[in-house]
Amino acid sequence: MVLAMPDASRSWSRSALVLILYLALASAGIVWSTWRGDMSVWTAGGREDPQVLLGIVAGLLIGLGFVFASRFATHRFEWGRALHRDLRALLGPLHGAEILVLAAASAFGEEIFFRGALLPAVGLWGSSAIFALLHVGPKARFLPWTLSSFVAGAVFGQLFLWAGDLSGPVVAHFTVNALNLRYLSRTDLK
Repeated sequence: MVLAMPDASRSWSRSALVLILYLALASAGIVWSTWRGDMSVWTAGGREDPQVLLGIVAGLLIGLGFVFASRFATHRFEWGRALHRDLRALLGPLHGAEILVLAAASAFGEEIFFRGALLPAVGLWGSSAIFALLHVGPKARFLPWTLSSFVAGAVFGQLFLWAGDLSGPVVAHFTVNALNLRYLSRTDLK
């Protein structure tokens, strides 16, 4: 006989899996970057004068801008509502702590890998394209999510190059994911 796992245990199991996957992604970025001779994935091109505070403020504003754009698309366009419904169905129910774990793990893991390690190796557009490929959904209706991920990757990458450090892109990425995951989990669009 197979017993169903309680909902709380399932969400913590999913959170643990997410943590492991994004830790592995960040670790791969650090190892690859070190192997190439770049000792820091956190600073752009070994800059010694990163604009950390400005990057964080810009990251927060950029993140809020992406959240606004996604809400606008959700309320204004049918494709936005369909994407919301599809993503909500794909993710299932998310609890507050699980949202924070998902948002933080993905922000750190993806930014370390895609901006910190991959961007110096393949450039802004290459790293943005590969980042978008990670966000390809199972149906053609997910294409707006893939395209917005390309734009977000390019903007986060440019922020990394401008500020000289990953703090701003991590804050932007966390803001987008935390607010959008919370909205997805709490808003059922018919």
